[in-house]
Order: sequence, then C-alpha cells, then structure tokens
Amino acid sequence: MLHKATVRNVNRALKEVNSFQWEGEFKLKAKEALKKILEDRMGEELVQYIGVESYQRDDKRSDYRNGSWTRHLLCEIGDLILEVPRTRNKGFYPSVLDAYKRRHRSIDKVILACFVLGLSTRKAAKVLAPMIGESISASTVSNIAKSLDKEVEKYHNRPLEDKYRFLFLDGVVLKNKGAAKVQRRPLLCAYGITHKGVCEMIDFHSSQGESREAWEGFLNDLYKRGITGKNCELIITDGGKGLHSALEYVYPKILKQRCWAHKTRNILDKVKKKDWDLVKKAVQKIPYAKNRREATKAYWDFADKWRGVYPNAVKCLETDIEDLLTFFHVKEDRLWSKIRTTNAIERAFREVRRRTRPIGVFTNRESVERIVFAVFHHLNVNWENNPLNEFTHKD
Repeated sequence: MLHKATVRNVNRALKEVNSFQWEGEFKLKAKEALKKILEDRMGEELVQYIGVESYQRDDKRSDYRNGSWTRHLLCEIGDLILEVPRTRNKGFYPSVLDAYKRRHRSIDKVILACFVLGLSTRKAAKVLAPMIGESISASTVSNIAKSLDKEVEKYHNRPLEDKYRFLFLDGVVLKNKGAAKVQRRPLLCAYGITHKGVCEMIDFHSSQGESREAWEGFLNDLYKRGITGKNCELIITDGGKGLHSALEYVYPKILKQRCWAHKTRNILDKVKKKDWDLVKKAVQKIPYAKNRREATKAYWDFADKWRGVYPNAVKCLETDIEDLLTFFHVKEDRLWSKIRTTNAIERAFREVRRRTRPIGVFTNRESVERIVFAVFHHLNVNWENNPLNEFTHKD
C-alpha cells in the first residue's frame, strides 16, 4: 500500500510531471483512449457473464442486457465518464471497477503518498487538484489516510525478534489538540541495530509523559513481544531519569550508555558563553579517546582544570561518567561513533519533525500515529536494503 517514496525522488518525479504537457488535445485523446479500453473490457466481461454476444439467441443464457448507466471514475488524467453495461437481473458488475468507489486505486495511492510526505489534508487536496483535473476535499484525503489504521495496529502488535545488538531509546514531542488547549505529548520510541547492521524503528508509543511508569509500560510491551534483551550488548539513552528507572526494572542486566551529545549540552548550560569553545574541546577529548584508560585521564584533566571555575559543570559530568564510558566495552572501535550518542534515533526524529511541520497541530492521537508510522515504515524499508558497513565488516 505504501509507496517507497523519498523527498528527493518525489521532487524529481514532480518536476518531470510538471514539465510534461498534459493539456490540450493530447489530454483529451488520452482520456478518450482510456475510456474506450475500459468500456471494451467491460463489454468483454458482460459477454462472459451472459454467455452470448449481442443479438445472439441462446436458451441457456444467464441474463439479458438492459442498457447502461453512467459512472464517473477519477484517475491520473482526470475524470472519466464511463458507460457501464447493465443487465435485467442486475447481477452483473464489471471487475474493472471497484464497487461503490469513484476513484481509481492509483489516485488513492497518490493521495496517501502526499499525506505520508508531510502535506496536510488541505494542502494535499489543493496540490492534487491541478494534477488530476478534479477537486478533492480535505475530508476525502483524511478518509484515505485512515486506511493506514489497520497497518498501524499490526505494527504495534506484531511479534518481535530478539535480534538487536544495540537499542536506542528516546522520545519525540508532537503537538495534539486537547479539549481546552494544544497539548505537547511525547512519543516513546525504540530504535535498534541488529548484529547484521540493519537499522530499524522498532515501535513507538503515545504517552502523557516520560515518567518511569510510562517507559516501563512501553518496555514491558517490547519484552513480552519478544525483545528479552539476551542478544543486546548496550542500550543507549539521553539520560532521562524516568527511562533509566524503568530500564533497571525491565532490562537490569544490559549495559547502559548515556548520550554524549546530550551530556555535552547539559555541561555547556552551566558555563559562560565566552568559555564554551574551551570547555567543549576539553569535554570532547573524553569520548574521542583511543581507549577507556585515555578517556579516564581526559576526564580527570577536565575536572582538575575546570572544577574551581565551573563546579556545577564538572559535577554534571562526574555524576554520570561511568555510564558515559560504557561504549568502550564494545571491542570494535569502528562502532563507537554510532553508539556513544543517540544521534541515530535523533536523525529519525528529524525526519518525523520535517514531515509533520506542515501539518502543525494534529487533531487526535490516531492522526499522529498514521504519519509517524508512515515515516518509520519508509525509513525501515530503506534501512533493510542498506545495512551499516561498520557492522558488516569482518575483523
């Protein structure tokens, strides 16, 4: 159902479509040709249904022709007015058309692709009107988007394999319409990298907040569906207290790695702007060290130099230094750049924000889940075909 679309190839396709002249006599001829093809096909099906050609007599015929009725079909080149054959007993319906539908399936797919690419229902309707020559209401786009609901449900309930070597856990905040005001609700998300280097957005959960209870419910669901963590070496997080408390309950035996990008920002928040560059350079010597021993030395150099000037900044680092150096336990140093921050899952979040920015505020949770699922689906399809080289390289 979902197109494997990216912004780059869709933009390229739209440029080609826009450069192609559909107007004038060509478009009219194309519509006439398609109309004839469809009507001829319906005529062939009618002969097969009745059992005889027109004006032939046969006592074994199943039904009788009874004129035709007019049917509108919206397709890529505009609105086709078709003459659909009718029978006396009303038992014939051509397979060319889907019963009670007024749009070709390809139009629904185009509309759905526009929604997936981040256009609001109103903007999608406005963009598609000149392309297909007919207006489409925002409610029509919304109803077509609802076809994703079953896919979303399957995604949330599918069995999971315990195949992830590294798990990344984080949340992204999106705006929803509430009863009284706009609410900012986080989506708790799990991203994994398998032992074969395949990345995957495993699942997400709409929550009221990022408390221990919220994360514990989400993690327990992942555990019950198959991710027991027996094959997981490391869980990478942004350092949220609620998440870490939940991890100690659900996955207590798996090593935890706190994100260096988040920690560096927290440290710089406690430093005067004029010293940002110096402090940042000193901090970065720790995660970029060749081994844990050199990283520990770089930490003490930083602490000795800046403790007197910025004690809170040093304390911020000191509190979590053990969890910040966990990634050194992974023997392949080529993987360290991937697992010492939550950048991997943050890149997926940037795609979600980019796709949802034109929409603004979502009307309900279901509309949020549709677009997020669609974004994650396309990312997963792309990642499945392009595993990370660092993980597939053999020592």
